[in-house]
Amino acid sequence: MIKFNETLSKLFSKSLDFNLSIIILKSKVIKLKNKNKLYWKKNLSYLIVLLSIWFIVSFGFGILLVDQLNLIEFFGFKLGFWFAQQGSIYTFVILIFIYIYLMNKLDKEFKS
Repeated sequence: MIKFNETLSKLFSKSLDFNLSIIILKSKVIKLKNKNKLYWKKNLSYLIVLLSIWFIVSFGFGILLVDQLNLIEFFGFKLGFWFAQQGSIYTFVILIFIYIYLMNKLDKEFKS
């Protein structure tokens, strides 16, 4: 009878340890999912802001506001023409480097 009680208590303690392990593992998975959601939320917010800037510069300045901007000269060229031909490309390249910087910073923040 004593051996049975010892065996039963060992099984119970192992079962309890196993259940605690599962609970800890589940909490880690939930934390990881929340961390991933926050990471992607920040990543998408960066993308939305940067692509909005690019849209404003390329479509807004290069097409919609070209007549008003052509009244201003920039390095001997009309500013509307410059934005349509050069400015949107330069802005896009600059935004790529800004995105790289922001993503490296975000990766370091969320690195586990």
